[in-house]
Amino acid sequence: MRRELVERELTSEGVRRANGVRGKRRTATVNIAESPLGWLHARGHLDDRLFDAGERLRSDYERAQLGPSVTMRWDPVRISGQGGDAGLSPTERQIAAKARFDGALAGAGRGLQDILWRVVCACESLPDAERAMQWPARSGKLVLKLALDRVADFYRID
Repeated sequence: MRRELVERELTSEGVRRANGVRGKRRTATVNIAESPLGWLHARGHLDDRLFDAGERLRSDYERAQLGPSVTMRWDPVRISGQGGDAGLSPTERQIAAKARFDGALAGAGRGLQDILWRVVCACESLPDAERAMQWPARSGKLVLKLALDRVADFYRID
């Protein structure tokens, strides 16, 4: 896992970016390269099965290239004998990943897709996702666990 540690100020609302103010303040070291899902797993809030389900969902999201593209695409040229989805062209692999992603979200069910996308794919923190969806504080973790459990069932993760 990549580590990119920065010092952040602790406030009553949580960790805040340091604004250059000196003096007495409480700080915490934060790894900003860590995903929200990785953060929850590293602290024991998600078991391995749920973490693996989230990683599979994010992998399919990225393979399907569903995120915004802001630069020119420089996709590698396929070389015969490369691994991956056996015998599929890059376009076919992208379509297969999109089908798996859509199936996983459908398997999670209505009302759970938004929290999955926000935390797993868009890498929003749980508090940010809760605020965006106007949920009560600390309710997102329970709903995310339920959604990831359904995604794990879809991917047949034991």
